[in-house]
Amino acid sequence: MTEQGRRKRSKAKRWWRGVALSLLVLSGGLATWAFGIEPGLLTVRTVEVVSPLWPGGRPPLRIAVIGDLHSGAPHTGLDKINEVVDRINALKPDLILLLGDYVIHGVVWGRFVSPERTADRLKRLRARHGVFAVLGNHDWWLDGPRVEKALTQAGIPVLENQALPVDLPSGRVWLAGIADDTTRDPQPARTLARLPSGEPVIVFTHDPAIFPDVPARAVLTLASHTHGGQVFLPWVGALISPGRAPLRHAYGLIRELGKTMYVTSGIGTSILPIRFNMPPEIALIRLTSKPETGPGKASRRE
Repeated sequence: MTEQGRRKRSKAKRWWRGVALSLLVLSGGLATWAFGIEPGLLTVRTVEVVSPLWPGGRPPLRIAVIGDLHSGAPHTGLDKINEVVDRINALKPDLILLLGDYVIHGVVWGRFVSPERTADRLKRLRARHGVFAVLGNHDWWLDGPRVEKALTQAGIPVLENQALPVDLPSGRVWLAGIADDTTRDPQPARTLARLPSGEPVIVFTHDPAIFPDVPARAVLTLASHTHGGQVFLPWVGALISPGRAPLRHAYGLIRELGKTMYVTSGIGTSILPIRFNMPPEIALIRLTSKPETGPGKASRRE
């Protein structure tokens, strides 16, 4: 081999070593972020939902929503629950809805936290018109009645295929809590059929799989369960969606067949303590019949 050839070969080797080192550093950085940093974040996402089913003339209804606390998962200890509660209370919402999965099962590096200890933190939640909850699949896998008792003793009503009226200064709204799709028997149509016609209904549940069965009269459906896939790739979206819900229902504001649903990314993690481009969130829903007229975006993270 000529001297010139040896120089070219040496230069090519140095280039490939540089590429390999860069990829190694990038992989390490992404792993550090996805396992060590992003799961410990906490964002507030404000979402404006404009619905013709929300009575005109009523002021916007501000609903703070959290799901999938999974207390005891890495980055989601009781101190994190306290932080979630403080952040929600600072928002001064009209309503707070809790979407289930307060406990964990088999999360890598996780540590079980009893539902009683979690409920003891959640009892500090404050909203003008109340705090309400449903249970998720992990709650039922542990002991549904036990989790329900812990929440109710903390002053948080738990609904399962039940609806309660909430009397606002501007009129009444119904909250319909629907059973988990994986472990129970969700009955959205039957639950809403028992309610007075013409009055607004907000449906909340753990699993978005029930969305096709929610009657069109619902102003809004709220769900969690998917964690937004935990990994949400640009131009691709969520890689997985547990349960029956399709990937397109894994996260965010969804409008289909004249109905509207918001699926939150939740707080904790399941199976693997990883999040990428899908940080834990508190969702602040602003439900209105008219779009926001001031500056700002309809959906934003803080």
